[in-house]
Amino acid sequence: MSDQDERVEELESKVERLEATIQGLTEELVEVHDRLETLETSAETSATSADATNAETPNSGDSHARTDENDESKSEESQNEDETGGESGLGDDIIVA
Repeated sequence: MSDQDERVEELESKVERLEATIQGLTEELVEVHDRLETLETSAETSATSADATNAETPNSGDSHARTDENDESKSEESQNEDETGGESGLGDDIIVA
């Protein structure tokens, strides 16, 4: 094989690795976007629920405490997802040189 053929083969290999990396990152981005939409929807629902509770009992500090608990559980859930890395299974075998 000539040097030029080897160079072409090397470049084709790099292109394949880069395409795999792009594919993996794109899939992870879509997954993160979906998770973000879910969290935003959940937050909006919680806010609407808290507003309704506050409207029913304007002098109650109890509903505010429940909202704080919801915020804490969301933070813990987000932290757990960060620690596990989302376990998408993507990118485990992708090596970027």
